[in-house]
Amino acid sequence: MSNFPLYDLRGVGKEYPGPSGTIQILKDLNLRVEEGESVAVVGASGAGKSTLLHVLGTLDTATSGEVFFRGENLNVFGEEARARLRNKEIGFVFQFHHLLPEFTTLENIAMPGLIAGMSKAKALARASEVLDLTGLSQRSSHKVTTLSGGERQRAAIARAIMLKPQVLLADEPTGNLDEKTGERIARLLFDLNEELGMAMVVVTHNVELARQMGRRFELRSGELYEQTC
Repeated sequence: MSNFPLYDLRGVGKEYPGPSGTIQILKDLNLRVEEGESVAVVGASGAGKSTLLHVLGTLDTATSGEVFFRGENLNVFGEEARARLRNKEIGFVFQFHHLLPEFTTLENIAMPGLIAGMSKAKALARASEVLDLTGLSQRSSHKVTTLSGGERQRAAIARAIMLKPQVLLADEPTGNLDEKTGERIARLLFDLNEELGMAMVVVTHNVELARQMGRRFELRSGELYEQTC
């Protein structure tokens, strides 16, 4: 385990050019996420939650401030180094699962391994293990277009943890699901957090899901406030 926090954000800001001037999305954010902990970020639509998640996942870069991952300053990473980090250390789950419809469930899960240079046999074997972990083994040979909404989200989670990442970043993971299915997905996330020792940062409007996380923050007008109750 590293002596550094998993994430250490120092004075992070993010802005975009707009038709009438600069639009400030994130303002002077400070955040530490320790290895293995679970963090929820809530806030109104447009508050910058997804932008924060994209900065954490190196899908976007901060305009100001510094982002450290296990002690390494991501600001100095080139695109190739960022891509390697995303592939091996960071798992993503989005509200829309972005599975590849032409492939089976097993093949979808194996994709990160193949991208990382695993042999096809090794990638499929690892994918099979992950499907067991997420309760989807019986659907491994099915095209993902035949899966239910909850099954597709479980497949997306399985793909995200294929390479045993240090952190899972989830953007509204229960947003498109009915209440009962959403509860099952939430339970799966917590089980994986405990079993794999994997940190989680979850952006959500789901109050019950946020309440169960180890720490909770509200993003309001681009600023982050920790909730203590």
